[in-house]
Amino acid sequence: MFSLKFSNKSAKFIKRLDNKDKERIKTKINDLCSNPFSHDCVRVERYKDYKVFRVRVGAFRILYNVYNEENLIVIINMDKRGRVYK
Repeated sequence: MFSLKFSNKSAKFIKRLDNKDKERIKTKINDLCSNPFSHDCVRVERYKDYKVFRVRVGAFRILYNVYNEENLIVIINMDKRGRVYK
């Protein structure tokens, strides 16, 4: 089981969501804690210096890093598809 850490940007984004979307994202994040490399995760090519993965939750995307040595997942950004990669 991996532990979680949220960036300030992603924590603020979750607080602004309505309850339905918040629950869907929390469910997906809990799934990531048990399996960060699930079948629906994709590596984001834009980040060349370090490995960033993304998962899709409806219209939203969650970008995260995985640190296997520390058993840690860092959620670096969450937003709608058109804004998350900027």
